[in-house]
Amino acid sequence: MDFQQLADVAEKWCSNTPFELIATEETERRMDFYADPGVSFYVLCPDNGCGDNFHVWSESEDCLPFLQLAQDYISSCGKKTLHEVLEKVFKSFRPVGACLVSKAVLFSTLLGLPDTDDDAFEEYSADVEEEEPEADHPQMGVSQQ
Repeated sequence: MDFQQLADVAEKWCSNTPFELIATEETERRMDFYADPGVSFYVLCPDNGCGDNFHVWSESEDCLPFLQLAQDYISSCGKKTLHEVLEKVFKSFRPVGACLVSKAVLFSTLLGLPDTDDDAFEEYSADVEEEEPEADHPQMGVSQQ
């Protein structure tokens, strides 16, 4: 399958998920995907007629642990289609048994992001009292002559 056909498959897949295909690079055969808030990964597609598999990775360290399931799937026996790989990536990011209520809630939960804003943090830090430093005590029993 040529790269443009793979990109078309990816676009169609994105229409049913919270992900967007944000970049394609035909010479590298790379497709970059993104979903709010800050969930990203990319897929390297094998060349036509080449025995290589797809490869998924993320430049975000927060996303990498979630891609392990998809990476294991890709490296298992048998050739995979791009659609199958993307579905496995999507399932990797989805908590087991959870419903997709909204993409922001889903990915905030996955990445452990707190549901707070900067104002709440400022209020919290304003309530913290600073301790006064203790006075230096002279060393007892040591003569400094």
